[in-house]
Amino acid sequence: MTENHLTTPVPPAFSAEVVAEQLRDGYWLEAPDIDQDGRPDLFGYGLRLGEIYWYQNDERWTRRLVADGIRMPVGADFADISGNGHPDVVVCYELYGPIGTIHDPDPAGGKIDWLENPGSPDKDESRWKRHYVGRATGMHRLRVGHFTRTDRLQIVGVPIVAQADVHAVLPVVIFTQPDDVHTAEEWPMETIDDSHFRMIHGAEKKAGLIPGSDLDSLLFASDEGVTWLYFDEATGQWVRRLIGTGEVTQFEQTGFRGSGDVNAGRIGDDPMAYVAAIEPFHGNTVAVYTKTGTDEQGEPVWGRTLLDVYGDPNESGEGPGHQIVCADFDGDGEEEFLVALRGPWPWQGVMYYKAIDLAAGVWAKWRVGEESVARIATGDFNGDGRLDFATIAYSVQNYYVAKDAKIMLYRNRMPLADAE
Repeated sequence: MTENHLTTPVPPAFSAEVVAEQLRDGYWLEAPDIDQDGRPDLFGYGLRLGEIYWYQNDERWTRRLVADGIRMPVGADFADISGNGHPDVVVCYELYGPIGTIHDPDPAGGKIDWLENPGSPDKDESRWKRHYVGRATGMHRLRVGHFTRTDRLQIVGVPIVAQADVHAVLPVVIFTQPDDVHTAEEWPMETIDDSHFRMIHGAEKKAGLIPGSDLDSLLFASDEGVTWLYFDEATGQWVRRLIGTGEVTQFEQTGFRGSGDVNAGRIGDDPMAYVAAIEPFHGNTVAVYTKTGTDEQGEPVWGRTLLDVYGDPNESGEGPGHQIVCADFDGDGEEEFLVALRGPWPWQGVMYYKAIDLAAGVWAKWRVGEESVARIATGDFNGDGRLDFATIAYSVQNYYVAKDAKIMLYRNRMPLADAE
């Protein structure tokens, strides 16, 4: 069991600045060091225009067009796929058909491309070269890492809805890097699971959670709730561990159940001391799962603590919550978590949660951002040793369109604590 600390938390302090404003749409944001100058940059986009930009971490946040003509880009990640030392962008697209909602998946869509970073912002290439990876209908999230092997990169593809029905069972798939990523027509694909998950909205890659293994694992937020999914090298099998069933009291009212987004936080020596979730799909509820004991097989038993409810579901059954991010912002060696709220006000911005007594379910909370937020990206953007975060507004037709959509940077102004 994790040792619990009753502490007086350091109040968070962040200064806000605008990276880009008056966005025509907004949805995704990541923070790789694209030009490899030692400082994280940003890339972001919305669903409607099909334009992906990266924002160089200079005095002006210079904006550069990576790709256009990508119909409805949704989830993304980054990794050095080309092998030139610079992170490439991996994106899935063509999720929906003409209606443009989860009830209308494109039967020929759900495609994944990787976009090749040319290696210098000063090169003549105005667009990054696109390389096809593969597809599965309803593709909505993807994560790049080493999930069954460490010698090649892999992409786990996670659909949100199936062609048959919005709540039908989904195939989770994995693509493995081919011998030549530049000439391959597509990547080899295998199915991880096609019989247990429905309506997966959140998928987070986590390193260091599998005892004795260097492989990455996954946390899913779905109809089923929160699930830890990992590959067991000893048996050669994928293992599912259900952490919690999520929010189930709203189902008759909204049609949604389970969890919408998820992340795991470290406390002390435990890299998964708690799991925080937005619940259910596009939910209004923030909950935390903590270990209450072990079962007969020695596996953790998890208990759920409801922390907050942000407003009532709207006429579509949705709330304002969209993402959970766990990170150590105050430098004490223990991770806090952020909640991204899309709006409308007052259910808008970024909420910051700090564990006070984990076992008792006591947390401190502050609002640290007021703009609409779809996604949060973290990084030390100015090299001062403190972790900052950036946000992009949620501006998506048929769901929620933020007023004056922006990309914001929140610089960390807290004094760093001495880790115990």
